[in-house]
Amino acid sequence: MYVIGVDLGTQSMKGLLVDPNGKIVGEAHYEYDPIYPNPGWAEEKVADWKAALKSVIAQLLEETYVKPEEIGTIGFDTINDSIVVADKDGEALMNSIIWLDRRAEAETRAMGEKIDENKLFSLTGLNLDSSHSAPKILWVRNNRPDVYEKAKYFYSVDSYMVHWLTGEVVVDYSVASSALVYNVAEKKFDEELCRLFDIDPGVMGALGAAEDVVGTIRPEIAAELGLAPGTKVIRGAGDEHTACLGCGLVKPGMVADITGTAEPVCAVAGKPVFDTIGHLVETHAHADQRWWLVENPGFVSGGSTRWFRDTIFRFDSYDYMNVASQKSPIGSNGVLFLPCMSGAMTPTWNGNARGTFTGLSLSHTMNDISRSVFEGIAFGLRDNIDRFEEIGIDVNSVYIVGGGTKSPLWCQMKADLLGKPMDCSANAEGAAIGTAMLAAVAEGTFADLDEAAAVMAQLGAHYEPNPANKAAYDEAYGRYQECYKAMEPFFNKCYQE
Repeated sequence: MYVIGVDLGTQSMKGLLVDPNGKIVGEAHYEYDPIYPNPGWAEEKVADWKAALKSVIAQLLEETYVKPEEIGTIGFDTINDSIVVADKDGEALMNSIIWLDRRAEAETRAMGEKIDENKLFSLTGLNLDSSHSAPKILWVRNNRPDVYEKAKYFYSVDSYMVHWLTGEVVVDYSVASSALVYNVAEKKFDEELCRLFDIDPGVMGALGAAEDVVGTIRPEIAAELGLAPGTKVIRGAGDEHTACLGCGLVKPGMVADITGTAEPVCAVAGKPVFDTIGHLVETHAHADQRWWLVENPGFVSGGSTRWFRDTIFRFDSYDYMNVASQKSPIGSNGVLFLPCMSGAMTPTWNGNARGTFTGLSLSHTMNDISRSVFEGIAFGLRDNIDRFEEIGIDVNSVYIVGGGTKSPLWCQMKADLLGKPMDCSANAEGAAIGTAMLAAVAEGTFADLDEAAAVMAQLGAHYEPNPANKAAYDEAYGRYQECYKAMEPFFNKCYQE
């Protein structure tokens, strides 16, 4: 039987149709836009996701001529750290508050008054930060009592979509591990934390493995989507977690740079590994339930490049940005971009941080400014790779997955900046591939994720670092670090919610 892997991202949905041998036979895409109703706020309409899924499935069936009854299993990966507030019937009561949202800064500070941040980190592996789910739930309770009184569920995005399809209320370990009330070592919601913050874990769903079949598509939804009733649905996982699967990270000691709207940097570990140096990298569950992920969510990466392209550069194609950037030297002739477009998770965690261009003069061109955007985001990657090595994670090479693989300039920039070889996934849609791998294991196409990765996680371009460029990148990276350190007091003074 065929399987479908669906990647529900911040700015688009991608779908892959995979045949009984693990070969991708169809790809589909549908774009939508987040909503930014206030500074620091970010939302999405759940109706957009449903419309996207209908379109993606229709495209896949039309492109491949595969019959609906030939599709055995479908799975989702979705954006993390996002909530959908729903009533007893599973109907959304407001727009989804997504991971980019920073409205819950006050709730985050209030949580910090109830528990020591180091203790919280030792239990959850997470920083006390408004990007996570629990502060968002508390914000709804404090600021939207009209909604909170009607609320029965606080779904993650994948949980919402699975409930819409099947009626089941479930969540996998990887997504739950971003809730800030999940015990990452014991792989369960922490009773003490849930009681302390007055959050019922039942509102988030029953925990389990990402590849578990949790139900079948309800007949009325199947008819709406053009699928056969009884099509199996797996629990699903978070997008950065399945992106790791999609480039073959199914063993400890492997590292991935995931280039989507954000740019998570992830290392696979055989046990929980905690950053006791400064909590720059967090510890999460992996979509592969055997392992854990040590990761940092990174800067708003594709979100920053898209913003720059649409708002300042004003060209439709990213190709023009790459061409322009190649005309500027390493260091962008002194122009520096801090990509804190929705707060910062690196080089420190700070929800007050804001995007910043510095070093501009009348001599600078769009070439310099364009390159500075690529470089600023790449500097965040180095922050996290350096920290991995500081806490004992061996990083000999890095896998790149996602849209960034389409830019040879950016990939070579990262290899030179890190002084490490980089391998790109052959298909940019790594998250959807990872989800298709989970669905294929559930369907019985593969015995396990190791077997699925051997067939489906194919690598493409390889980049060797150019030693001649390392000194120039080191100098530019040092300026980035000094600029952020100098700006952080200003961010905290002027932009604290």
